[in-house]
Amino acid sequence: MRKESMHHQVEIIYSQTDQCPMTDSSFNFFQFVHIVSGSGSHEVNGNRITYQAGSFLLITPNDYHAFYVETLTEFLIIRFNKGYIKEYQWKSIDHIECLLHNASHVSGCIIENANDKLLVNSIVGSILHNIKYNDLYNNDLNQHLINALIVIAARNIAKFKPANIKEHANKKIVDIINYIQSNIYSPGQLKAPVICGKFGVSTNYLSVYFKEACGETITHFIANYRLRLIEYRLNFSDCRINELVEEFGFADESHMNKFFKRHKGMSTSTYRGAKDALVISA
Repeated sequence: MRKESMHHQVEIIYSQTDQCPMTDSSFNFFQFVHIVSGSGSHEVNGNRITYQAGSFLLITPNDYHAFYVETLTEFLIIRFNKGYIKEYQWKSIDHIECLLHNASHVSGCIIENANDKLLVNSIVGSILHNIKYNDLYNNDLNQHLINALIVIAARNIAKFKPANIKEHANKKIVDIINYIQSNIYSPGQLKAPVICGKFGVSTNYLSVYFKEACGETITHFIANYRLRLIEYRLNFSDCRINELVEEFGFADESHMNKFFKRHKGMSTSTYRGAKDALVISA
């Protein structure tokens, strides 16, 4: 097993090869790997999936992975460490490191949104252009382009889908999931009558329809998504508990703690305290 480290906070590597550029490797930093051209497969943590031109892969710290090249492949590899993520002042994403870490279970291309795929291809094209034509301030320009890729990746990871959603779920189900995620901070917009009115279905139909397509009730999905976001805030932000209460639309702190304790077995302050204790002991 090869273990590699970085010499800079951000590194860009371009490679065209018919040999495997990374075999049986583990790293202590994040990597985006964009497949410019070619085909083969990528194995990460024991799971192997094919790649093709346009695939945008994320390898998280301590993942064990390897590429198996079948046809001549162009790789654009972007490496960045945890320090870079923490130091950059993200405008509205205070849990971006957690989002990226939680993609460790994802195999294959992490960009699912069609419009975002176009954006990624355009940004990658700009980075490749800067590599080919070295010019004044290219490093600064590349940093902004890399930041854009990080945000796009985080956005796609954040829009997580039910674990058992059918592979070819129809557009209405996807639209309902997107609506829930867009309105997760407004509980009033997530009441069954409101969702039903928005999508023109009855309450009973919505319940059966969602569970059949996703393998869980719509209530369970909403609660899990809200819980996941609250955990992100507790783990990776300095938000006070009362700020989380307001952000997620709870009536008061007691209301949020009842919700959190029902799912996690402890209050929000206890959860954050346990996390802080682990950091100190480490």
